[in-house]
Amino acid sequence: MSNSENPFTVDAENKKEGWEKDVVTELAFSAIKEQRRTRRWGIFFKLLMFAYLLGILFLYRPGGFSDGSKTDEDHTAVIDLKGIISADDEASADTIITGLREAYENEHVKGVILRINSPGGSPVQSAYINDEMHKLREEHPDIPLYAVVTDMCASGGYFIAVAAEKIYADKSSVVGSIGVRMDGFGFVDAMNKLGVERRLLTAGEHKGFLDPFMPTKEDDVEHVKGLLASIHEQFIDNVRAGRGDRLHETPTMFSGLIWTGEQAKELGLIDDFGTSSYVAKEIFGAEELVDYTPAADLFEKFSKRFGVALGQGIGKVLSQQSIQLK
Repeated sequence: MSNSENPFTVDAENKKEGWEKDVVTELAFSAIKEQRRTRRWGIFFKLLMFAYLLGILFLYRPGGFSDGSKTDEDHTAVIDLKGIISADDEASADTIITGLREAYENEHVKGVILRINSPGGSPVQSAYINDEMHKLREEHPDIPLYAVVTDMCASGGYFIAVAAEKIYADKSSVVGSIGVRMDGFGFVDAMNKLGVERRLLTAGEHKGFLDPFMPTKEDDVEHVKGLLASIHEQFIDNVRAGRGDRLHETPTMFSGLIWTGEQAKELGLIDDFGTSSYVAKEIFGAEELVDYTPAADLFEKFSKRFGVALGQGIGKVLSQQSIQLK
């Protein structure tokens, strides 16, 4: 009997083929199951990330204070001024003034605290905030406006603080830097070494003054020093007007030096030591702190942090000078 006619041989071959088919089928189904499992986990993590970002967007409020618009009990309003004072940054005049105005519009506000932690910045932005604080104090004489310093209140930050009725700080806070500076770079020697020629065409004898790619001219430098001196005098006048008889002037007070909070109290640059909570409870008699700082654009903060504006920043450094109360 041949193999083709042997039933046992045929049955064995069929079993072999069936076993191979089962293995292939099982492997195929295992691969499909693994793909489905991977896809499900991928969807899960995407949803988890989405929920996390959504939670940040809804819960993000610096300092953890409640929303002033929803408070119908007596409280102390707090507006945070943090970082560099600039039209393009968190501590812009528009942001701070908006917060101050909203605070004074609430009939349940018993006092306003401008909480400052800033090394300074734009003299123009600082002046805008200073002027608005004086106006609000005149319009609402029964609602006190105090400045509370945390880590630092220097230069433009102090220019703003002196518009408050009183200034509180910690003994270790950094206060002062009553001066003006102008920053820039010079690349003349580097260009000479590289063999690069600067070609600048202007209409006006001083139109290209302080160009970082050209040597400085004595008359240009003197002109800028005059500008800085004028802004410095404005700064000094504001400090004297704001602090009045409390100020104990010294030869170095307006030199740009900084002091600790303890030294600043002796000089009359601040009134006393205390935190926002202390001022709210012990002075205003309204212990609850409510944050009136306009919420920052979270996506804008992320974009800045990850360098989207890096090219613009480098361009500004290379192409222009900046005057700062810093």
